[in-house]
Amino acid sequence: MYLRILLFGIFAFGAANCTGAQQTETDSLQCTANTDSLQTTVPQAAAAAPTADTLTIAMVGDIMMGTTYPEVELPANNGKNLFDDVKQILVDADLALGNLEGAMCEGGTCTKRVAAGRCYAFRIPTSYAPNLSDAGFDFLSLANNHSNDFGPDGIRSTAKCLDEQGIKYAGSKALGCQYAIVERNGVRYGICAYGHNTHTYEHLDINSTKGTIKALRDSCDILIVSFHGGAEGSKHSHLPKGREVFLGEDRGALREFAHTCIDLGADVVFGHGPHVTRAIEAYKGKFIAYSLGNFCTPYGINLAGISGYAPVVTIRIDRQGNLIDGRINSFIQQKGFGPKTDKLNKVAQEMKSLTIADFEKQSLKIENDGFFTTIE
Repeated sequence: MYLRILLFGIFAFGAANCTGAQQTETDSLQCTANTDSLQTTVPQAAAAAPTADTLTIAMVGDIMMGTTYPEVELPANNGKNLFDDVKQILVDADLALGNLEGAMCEGGTCTKRVAAGRCYAFRIPTSYAPNLSDAGFDFLSLANNHSNDFGPDGIRSTAKCLDEQGIKYAGSKALGCQYAIVERNGVRYGICAYGHNTHTYEHLDINSTKGTIKALRDSCDILIVSFHGGAEGSKHSHLPKGREVFLGEDRGALREFAHTCIDLGADVVFGHGPHVTRAIEAYKGKFIAYSLGNFCTPYGINLAGISGYAPVVTIRIDRQGNLIDGRINSFIQQKGFGPKTDKLNKVAQEMKSLTIADFEKQSLKIENDGFFTTIE
């Protein structure tokens, strides 16, 4: 056990740097400003010599730190303590990624109808942006059904907030931001983000997805794909075979999508969207998490039972992107607070159970404490 803990604690983490530029919607590859320009071919930028043969990546699900719409529901101390229990894991990783669920803006016009007593639109105070960088995030996906809650102005405000904190992002058509590149210790990480809404780059458009991944593959050392998809709620924690339809909306064939991404050259694929955790898998030696659930959503989202499970999944990969091992770090949410340590490892055991149930052939051996390795 000591060796496992030591292995996850030895990697250095650096703060990210990202920007976004407003662009018109286009099918061609685009990139945010202040990153290397990427079209169909990308010259490699000069980089420092890598400092490690193994890389640690930390991944989480949905983040919505508090909202001022339609009512003010905000945590204590301006949310500065939301990530206290998880910060060290994120900071110790070479790369930390998640999904930003909502718009970071002040004022603006909501694009949604909000049912009485139930909030389905989120407006996060712009002053909360430093909480994300302090927690150690390098990248946040904007490819979700809440990033457009306050329209293009809200998206641009979100981008500005993240730019100021040096956090990269991708997935928004309004920003022309289909991917991001993060460079750490001589390693270039290319990160794509896909959703199921028209304001996002959609994983339903598999041909466009294929083109992006193929082009990005040649520009980075490690390629990561984030997706927002699947049916929502505690009744949908199991990963179905085939396409998922929820509230009359196509939410994707996620097994097929994840496998296709890896077939095309992706090294890591992680999902979010169902508001509950789902199974994990090793496919062709690469890691897939099908949903990491709610991570830091103290208000506006149901946190009862398994909906409050908030894992941080850390993996170690080699320089070729192959999975070495990993851990499901268990945290649980309560209303008004960020993720708190789950000393009983219930979250890890839930994800282990789902993995065993949803795959006929097991690709991972998951311990009750969340540590996992590939099965030969």
